Order: sequence, then C-alpha cells, then structure tokens
Amino acid sequence: MDKTMTLFLLLSTLLLTTSLAKDLCHKDDKNTLLKIKKSLNNPYHLASWDPKTDCCSWYCLECGDATVNHRVTSLIIQDGEISGQIPPEVGDLPYLTSLIFRKLTNLTGHIQPTIAKLKNLTFLRLSWTNLTGPVPEFLSQLKNLDYIDLSFNDLSGSIPSSLSSLPKLEYLELSRNKLTGPIPESFGRFSGKVPSLFLSHNQLSGTIPKSLGNLDFYRIDLSRNKLQGDASILFGAKKTTWIVDISRNKFQFDLSKVKLAKTLNRLDMNHNGITGSIPAEWGKTYFQLLNVSYNRLCGRIPKGEFIQRFDSYSFFHNKCLCGAPLPSCK
Repeated sequence: MDKTMTLFLLLSTLLLTTSLAKDLCHKDDKNTLLKIKKSLNNPYHLASWDPKTDCCSWYCLECGDATVNHRVTSLIIQDGEISGQIPPEVGDLPYLTSLIFRKLTNLTGHIQPTIAKLKNLTFLRLSWTNLTGPVPEFLSQLKNLDYIDLSFNDLSGSIPSSLSSLPKLEYLELSRNKLTGPIPESFGRFSGKVPSLFLSHNQLSGTIPKSLGNLDFYRIDLSRNKLQGDASILFGAKKTTWIVDISRNKFQFDLSKVKLAKTLNRLDMNHNGITGSIPAEWGKTYFQLLNVSYNRLCGRIPKGEFIQRFDSYSFFHNKCLCGAPLPSCK
C-alpha cells in the first residue's frame, strides 16, 4: 500500500471519528436536562447525564431524528432512588411526546403545571409515586394526548370533566388514588374514541351517568368505590366490550335482564346488591374471569362448558343461588 493510500485512509478514519463524536443534542435541551438533574439533587440514576457528552446518548431519554433536529422527544425516569418534586423545567422540552415518572416513591408534590406547555405530548405516565393534589384541569389543553396514567398516587379531589374533551384520548387510568365525587356527566360524551377507562380504588360516589350507557367501552374498571344505582347500562348485546369490573360498590339492578356482548371476556361484579338470576345464555359465554359472589342473586347457575370451569368462589354468598359448583337446588 503506497503512502498516498495510507494517508487517505487515515484522513477518512479521522473524519468518521469526528462525525461520530458530533454532539447531536440541541443545546437548549441539554441545558434544560442538566437543570432537571440538579433539581432532582443530581441522583446516581442520572449519572450518564454528563455535560461533556452528547445528551442524545444519555440514559432515560430519547431524541428524535433529523426531521426534528434531534430534539429530546422522550423522558423516562423510573425505578430509581430519586426524591423531590417533578422539576418545572420538564415544560421546557418543547418536542417532548412521551413523559414518564414511574415507581419513584420519594417523588412528591403536585403535578407540575409547566407540563401544560408540552403541546406535542401524546403519552403521560406519572404513576407509583407520592404525588398529591388534584388531577389537573390543564391536561385538557394538551390536545395530542392519547394516553394518561396517573395511577398509584395520592391524588385527591374530583375528576375534571374537561378530560372528555381530549380528541385523541384512548386510555385514561386514574386508579388507586383518593379521588372523590361522581363520575363526570361529560364522560358520556368523549370527543374522540371511547377510551379504556380505569377509575378503581378511589372514593367515587353517586350513580353512573346514564350517558355512559350509550358508549361502547372496550375496558372499564369502576371497582372499589362507593358508586351506586344501576350499572346494567354498561352492558349490551351489540357492544364490543372485553372487560367490565364493577366489583365492591353499591350497585343494585336485576341481572336477569342483562345482555352481554359476545366479546366479553372478564366480568367481575362481586360485593354489590345485584338481584335476579344468572341468564341461561351465560352458560355458553366464554369467560376468562367471572365473579358474581357477595350479591343477592337467586336461582340455578346455568349449565355450560365455560361457566362450569369456575369454582364456588365465583358464586358464593348470594341469597339463594344454587347448582354446581354450589350445592344442588332443592
């Protein structure tokens, strides 16, 4: 190999190395991320956030491609020894589409109002922390949101009715908080698709808005609240519902008249005041989970290949329900 070729290869390698070492991260994003790190008391979890390196290579975040000038699009901080509050600087990452603070038991305070500045946000998960205060009204300003998970916190107050105005919302999870008051009437009129709705393990009260009966929920979980009245409006033979959990409330209605969607796979309505009998056609319905225990049901449990797979736990503590797997009817 002559000297000219050797020199060419050396220069090519040098240029390639220089190109690879180029800092793709936008300087504004880098400065914001370093402020976030400082606000969280410089945790070891963010040790890779070194100002001398390209922030697009840092742990807990992702950058977009060249079409968005490699701006930070995803911030995912979870499972770390992190204390403090959500840094207000998160609102200064304008290209953010996904924001996750999860399983950070020492994260406290209210949900940061500067999040309202993140107009590109589609995915928001602030869960398994010790956040307090209300579910913020400002979330309804983020019109691109399709996924909201605020579960496993200490949030209190009522559910903002304005959440139903989000045109792209497909998933709303507010379970395991300390929310009170009724389910908003507006939840019977979502602007876009009918989202999967999870409101379990709160202190919600009142009746289910009748308008919810007009919707075809794919998944709905209202369990472990203080809701009452007629929950049969959630069912219907023409719906495409997959999961319904209304257990451990104060619902009262006649089960004999309930028609189930053919798609229903998991149904839990234990610990209520439901009356009537189990419809005969339920014996032909394929359930992966079924629990009607601790109600006021009567009559014979339908016979069928699928319903007979469940043991007495799914049926016991009713007024006068009988037949396998319970004792025979007299």
